[in-house]
Amino acid sequence: MTKKQKKWLRRIEAGAVGFIALEVLVHTGAFDGGRWWLGLLAALVPYLIVGWDVIRKSIRNISHGEVFDENFLMMVATFGAFGIGEYPEAVAVMLLYQIGELFQNYATGKSRDSISRLMSIAPETALVERDGETEEVDPDEVEAGETIIVRPGEKIPLDGEVLEGDSLLDTSALTGEPVPRFVHAGDAVISGCVNGKGTLKIRTTKCYEDSTVAKILELVENATDQKTRVENFVTRFARVYTPIVTISALIIAILPPLILGGGPEWIAWIRRACIFLVVSCPCALVISVPLGFFGGIGAASRIGVLVKGSNYLEMLAGVKTVVFDKTGTLTKGEFRVVSVEPAKDYIDAKQTLLEMAAYAESYSTHPVAESIRAAYEASLVKGGAKKQSVRVEKAEEIAGHGVAAVVNGRQILAGNAKLMHRFGIELPEDESELSDNEPGLPHCARTDSQGGTVVYVACDGSFSGKIVIADTLKEGVPEAVRSLKAAGVRQTVMLTGDHESAAQSIAREAGVDKVYAGLLPAGKVEMIEKIIAEEGGKGAVAFAGDGINDAPVLMRSDVGIAMGLIGSDAAIEAADVVLMDDDVRKIARTIGIARKTMRIIRTNIIFAIAVKVAILIMSVLGFANMWMAIFGDVGVLILCILNAMRIIVKDKSGTSGTV
Repeated sequence: MTKKQKKWLRRIEAGAVGFIALEVLVHTGAFDGGRWWLGLLAALVPYLIVGWDVIRKSIRNISHGEVFDENFLMMVATFGAFGIGEYPEAVAVMLLYQIGELFQNYATGKSRDSISRLMSIAPETALVERDGETEEVDPDEVEAGETIIVRPGEKIPLDGEVLEGDSLLDTSALTGEPVPRFVHAGDAVISGCVNGKGTLKIRTTKCYEDSTVAKILELVENATDQKTRVENFVTRFARVYTPIVTISALIIAILPPLILGGGPEWIAWIRRACIFLVVSCPCALVISVPLGFFGGIGAASRIGVLVKGSNYLEMLAGVKTVVFDKTGTLTKGEFRVVSVEPAKDYIDAKQTLLEMAAYAESYSTHPVAESIRAAYEASLVKGGAKKQSVRVEKAEEIAGHGVAAVVNGRQILAGNAKLMHRFGIELPEDESELSDNEPGLPHCARTDSQGGTVVYVACDGSFSGKIVIADTLKEGVPEAVRSLKAAGVRQTVMLTGDHESAAQSIAREAGVDKVYAGLLPAGKVEMIEKIIAEEGGKGAVAFAGDGINDAPVLMRSDVGIAMGLIGSDAAIEAADVVLMDDDVRKIARTIGIARKTMRIIRTNIIFAIAVKVAILIMSVLGFANMWMAIFGDVGVLILCILNAMRIIVKDKSGTSGTV
């Protein structure tokens, strides 16, 4: 508990002791025989101990023109109880109201903890190396390109690249996962991670305001600003509801006695009016609804998912279609060699074919060329062989075709069918059928039947074989798609600018329902609009992407989900939800949290209104006493808060908010 909450609790404890003493004195007849004024004084002591701040707030709000709130209702109701001589009830109302308020304050603090925990990732200082000396400065004073030192146990203050040292990084504050990440020279690191036992020298790649931690903090600070339709309804409801019940209580206290006549009737109807005021306090609604959303956002942040506002949490609960971008979201976005296939009449082994292609691609910066060189180097390491000294001459990269080079006196070609035709190389019949119907990637042939991209290789004028290269699916993607289905998502869709066969291959492996391939960025926007129109308001459409070209689609979808680790700044800015570690499996978990949040909030609203309406009717008819009113106010409030707190309770697997 905070110092404020502890002080609050001590006041409540003192008030409770005073209330018990008052009850004992009343039941022993200490105030009988005209000594009512002693009872009033005895009641005022505990009443003012627990209720003075409520009275002060009410008076202050009235002076600012804000008359009708829960403080005003409690003040008027308890003053009325004092007026008719119900001293213990007046103290009990204020005491239990304060208990409910303290409970609410504590619960709200707890629900904010997971959000505010992200705020602690902000580094206070950075140790920068300047002119051969180290200097401790504010992180925002460090420019991109400078060198910083991060000692063991310190937070990395800015994004950068490791120059020297190796260490394990604790990324749990960003990703929600306790798995450490090993880094060494050449690795990129992001701000907000906690360094392990090694000292790191890092060259910064961004200034502080553009760093990962600064962007996260900005998103966190704005996360609770956006209100949902439910919250807006409750706010408007309370604004109209409170004046109505106050006027209604005044009518209950005055009109029936005037009609019925008689002194005793006044006391009875004023008591009913006080009961009416106590039970009509809208605290359970006003407090438990935003508390539930705080809890939902906090539960999501605990698993490394940042939801930018409670309105997006509400929208997530209604998602029925999830659309994925392919590259970088479902796949790693990294080419790798998946097969090396020498021609039937080519006598050299697979290793030789890969070697020739790798040396021919020596001077190319194309991703396909890089993947072939990486595969060749990996094969050398695996086989324990050493790289031979090779002479590469007349290397030429032919745009839209591939590369040609002379390697150790042999002419090597590596590229697509156009390159083969250009040099008069005859392809096997089955390869010819694949090659000419549509253009492939500029550097290679079109995709094969398995969805891989094909690079043809020729040596000294004859076809030597092919190398198949493919993007690889991210770990856990099929599981993520299955989890979405289990969570009630009707369909999953993949959008890509890649070829149809490559897209279909990835979709089959991932388990995605529909695929739309060959799309430009504008085409992706049109497709998401078409999908939204097909839903016809029956469910929300979420889109998950990572690149700059995904930003328009993220903004156009009902809920935009960005990859926070590898995602572009534009994508993260345009998105409504950010996955801090790019784990698409967390989309289903976040939808589960959102649905649990909305289910609990709706339950609270229905329960609170039903109980209050029932007791309000009973109070007017004279069937309810002050203790029932207290339950209708404080009891309902505490039950609603306890229900809302279920959102942030961890399950056995250590996650929270799952369903």
